[in-house]
Amino acid sequence: MRECHLSLLVCPECQATLALSQIESGDGDRVRSGTLTCVSCQAAFPIIDHIPRFVSSDNYARNFGLEWTRHARTQYDSHSGATVSEGRFFKETGWPRDLAGEHILEVGSGSGRFTEQAAKTGAMVVSFDFSFAVEANYASNGHKANVLIVQADLLKMPLRRGFFDKLYCFGVLQHTPDVRRSFLSLPPMLKPCGDLCVDVYSKKVWWVELLVKGRWIRPLTRHLPPHVLYALVNRYVRLMWPLATQINKLPLGMHINLALLVADYRGHFDLSEEMLKEWAILDTFDLLSAYYDQPQTVQTLQQWFEEAGLDDIRVHLGFNGIEGHGKAPQADR
Repeated sequence: MRECHLSLLVCPECQATLALSQIESGDGDRVRSGTLTCVSCQAAFPIIDHIPRFVSSDNYARNFGLEWTRHARTQYDSHSGATVSEGRFFKETGWPRDLAGEHILEVGSGSGRFTEQAAKTGAMVVSFDFSFAVEANYASNGHKANVLIVQADLLKMPLRRGFFDKLYCFGVLQHTPDVRRSFLSLPPMLKPCGDLCVDVYSKKVWWVELLVKGRWIRPLTRHLPPHVLYALVNRYVRLMWPLATQINKLPLGMHINLALLVADYRGHFDLSEEMLKEWAILDTFDLLSAYYDQPQTVQTLQQWFEEAGLDDIRVHLGFNGIEGHGKAPQADR
């Protein structure tokens, strides 16, 4: 972090101001290590490798930490040679490409594929994740002056409430213990008339969830140590890849491959053969490793937007299942 970013942070316990102390090493105005201390309750939080840490890395999201460090650049457009991340970010949010002077909050960054896109708008981007995937994000985006990367819990955000112009949360909510509570923690972070954009997996009929979404094996795989499961998935996908190539040519071939636990995106994303295999390993591991995986319905997400008192609500099927958009109410409300 940079010392000027301190004004963006608050104590996650009492929302009081944080003071920067015990700076052990720095690089210009960047703080490599040190301590953030609450001026009110005296809670202390370390800065490790430039990243303020408000949670331990040993949590239910440790599989995502491994996933996004092993595949730190897999979904970056600059790595894949495609425009998948750019296209999804701007189409899903509907935001303009020039947001200079605004503040964007990214809840759940993973390796930072969307952090990169948000930073290109010129806005000040505050990005956090619950897992140690923040380290992969920092390696790609932490050098940018308009990016602050933090490791934190979305239920105890160490950030100023009512402050952000825009907030997005992609691929996260379904992987939290309480999806409704997680969603309702987001709108209070927005300033009046601020934009909220989220997505969540769409609940399918039971047999699709069981077969195509891997529900039949997840009770076993989600309890395996992440490094063990990753090794098994890596070996399995590479073994199955020639067969998956032929299956993909069949009607519903992509869904058949998913039922066989191979996330094959041929015909869906314009990627090279090697990149398709890399994405298959990544997403098959993602499918099987998440400790929590709780898809929702359009009606449920709509109800949560209304419960939060948001305006201009739009909830519909989209890139990653269900997309939801809304605006924080005006100040006089």
